[in-house]
Amino acid sequence: MPEPVPLWLDCDPGHDDAFAILLAAYHPGIALLGISTVHGNASLEKTTKNAFSVLAAIGKHDAVPVHAGAAHALERAPIHAPTDIHGESGLDGTALLPRPSPQQTASAYAGAGAVDAMAAALRACAPGSAWVAATGACTNVAALFARHPELRAHVAGVSIMGGSVGGGFTPAVMGVVDGAQRVGNYTPWAEFNVLIDPEAAAAILADAVLAPKTTLVPLDLTHLVLATKDVQDMLLYGPEGEGEGGPREGRGKTDLRVMLVELLNFFAATYRDVFGIVEGPPLHDPLAVAAILTGTEHEIPFFDYDPKKPEGPNRRERFAVEVITEGTLEDARDRGAQTGRTLVKLLPPGSEGVRIPRGLDIPRFWRVIEECCEKADEANKKALAASVS
Repeated sequence: MPEPVPLWLDCDPGHDDAFAILLAAYHPGIALLGISTVHGNASLEKTTKNAFSVLAAIGKHDAVPVHAGAAHALERAPIHAPTDIHGESGLDGTALLPRPSPQQTASAYAGAGAVDAMAAALRACAPGSAWVAATGACTNVAALFARHPELRAHVAGVSIMGGSVGGGFTPAVMGVVDGAQRVGNYTPWAEFNVLIDPEAAAAILADAVLAPKTTLVPLDLTHLVLATKDVQDMLLYGPEGEGEGGPREGRGKTDLRVMLVELLNFFAATYRDVFGIVEGPPLHDPLAVAAILTGTEHEIPFFDYDPKKPEGPNRRERFAVEVITEGTLEDARDRGAQTGRTLVKLLPPGSEGVRIPRGLDIPRFWRVIEECCEKADEANKKALAASVS
């Protein structure tokens, strides 16, 4: 049986990061090496606490090491997401998240630090086998390859949730704010993860070694993956036809499932009211984890071709990506600057460059998320039984 894909997850939990952690921790095709936290959806202190909380909720608090990373960008002051997206804690919207102990949280700051912990874990894997997924700012990951440049050739790839393309790259609703169409989410031009550390994203996406093994998951893709009412029901109660087939109503199958759906719904109102996405909130971060399974027996198909062109799947696409680093946050937010924008250029056929999928098998993705919920439910049930025996 093939070995699972080793993965280091760098994240800023964050509602959708909770689903990325769930997927990375329980997918049978992934071996989660560790988690590093970064500034972004909240302060580093809060995102680190949230990582421990999510791991405890899914029964993995003793199995996955957590290391606190960068509290601010490589060259800029820290910027945190608006509280109407993730709340004051970064994970508002549920009372079911376990609280980590002070000793747990303190352990994330001990030792050599996140970057060197990442390097040691990746170096211990066979060449060309391990992936790094970044679902927040790219600060830690850019620092990793700057401090340990030999790891650029050693890793199998980098998967980044970030950026946006626009221009009809996919059929996704990108959002309308004050009557104007947008490309980004935090500003009209820029996606939040890239905007808060554009220099870090640029360092990875422009690197001649890393770019050809990098997958970029932009808003154009994530806005296709919506947590609709049917999806939320599946997460709450399990797949249709499961069990006794009774009415799919009531609180939900387990506390974990209720918690996950509560997290989804916390920011649903913002996506509906601000961005005009009404079917349900998009789920961004776990797509960057799912993308590392390409080419394995567990693959969730991602489509890296333009379905509007006659060549279809026979025309594999690769891109050059430029990140605009000029300007400040204030310039971007208040004066129309394109700071943090990802400019994407399609490369000639056969060229190597950044992979930017235009679609994926969305029903299969959601089924896999539900299967990971089931595995986490089983782990929590066993842990509870052991604690009372």
